[in-house]
Amino acid sequence: MQTMIPKHWIWVLCGGLAVACGAKGDRTGREYAPQMYHSVPYEPFSQIKDSSAGRWLTSQKEGAGEFYNSNPYNPHGMTMRLPVPGTVPRNEGERLPYRLTKDDLEVAATTLRNPLDSTEAVLAEGKILYTRFCWHCHGDTGAGDGPVGIVYKGVTSYSSRAVQNVSEGHIFHVITHGKGRMQAHGSQIHPDDRWKIVRYVQSLQKP
Repeated sequence: MQTMIPKHWIWVLCGGLAVACGAKGDRTGREYAPQMYHSVPYEPFSQIKDSSAGRWLTSQKEGAGEFYNSNPYNPHGMTMRLPVPGTVPRNEGERLPYRLTKDDLEVAATTLRNPLDSTEAVLAEGKILYTRFCWHCHGDTGAGDGPVGIVYKGVTSYSSRAVQNVSEGHIFHVITHGKGRMQAHGSQIHPDDRWKIVRYVQSLQKP
């Protein structure tokens, strides 16, 4: 004779299974493909390539596993990698207070100082960089009459009263973060090159 299980016991069993699979505290519960969202951390500043060194064995309760500080997925077991060639450093030499955001223009204008002198070499390099990154809008003399500036009106002349006396920090910040219709160029131009452009722009402010 076949024994029938009451329907309410089936619901109790399903509820118990659901609770047993739940996560709580350090217990993650039952997970599908946990390696997809629980990454193994690597210490970037210490590279232990010997698998017998720096070994850490988790408790049986958590699930046994051996980890040592060498990344098998990168060349030479290294975790920290060199930046992609051409990457622009954000704060090289801690020269800049660039925790500054786009809205900190006034702070930049009063605190940033150009580390480069107005030598002929700096101005010459600044002109080359200006021609590469700025000329198409601002034109040869900074009058806002570059080929793009002619089509899209409203590029302010450097010699106008509005910008003739703005500081070097102001110019640097605008190059870095943009202003108005001008887009940010901080990801494209090295900080030293931005300062060279600043020196050249200042030569166009008050020719």
